[in-house]
Amino acid sequence: MPPSPEDAATAYHEAGHAVVALALGQPVHRVSVRPKEQWLGRCEFQKGRIRSAHDPVETQILIMLGGLAAEARHTGHYALDGAARDLWAVRSLTERRAAGAKQVDRLERRMLDKTEHLLDQPGMWEAVESIAEELLCRTEISGRAARHLFDQAVRRV
Repeated sequence: MPPSPEDAATAYHEAGHAVVALALGQPVHRVSVRPKEQWLGRCEFQKGRIRSAHDPVETQILIMLGGLAAEARHTGHYALDGAARDLWAVRSLTERRAAGAKQVDRLERRMLDKTEHLLDQPGMWEAVESIAEELLCRTEISGRAARHLFDQAVRRV
């Protein structure tokens, strides 16, 4: 039986977080689409192990927007309600960086554009699709499995 559109959207959302994290040097601990309490899925990271040369706050923002961007690319629309928790976290970080509401909005738009550009890079979308497919089959994968699927997709291009 094929997955429901909602289940597929959740898998792409969580895969987007994982791929952006891995691309930016943040190791992933686990990715899941098993509904629990307040969420439909979850991407967990290894604490304190970021190896990014980027600004750590920007890296966090891009990872949080990775779910929204990947889900939107898959479904054709931004699921703002489904990403409300991610967007709230992004807003709390961008408000520290920008002086006023207009600047916050511009910064968030720029970060979303940057996230979408990252997912357009060779191998990145293929990695999202591979991880999403695996999540739809297994409902949960280890960070090691996510890394393996990411590396395979990147090597293929």
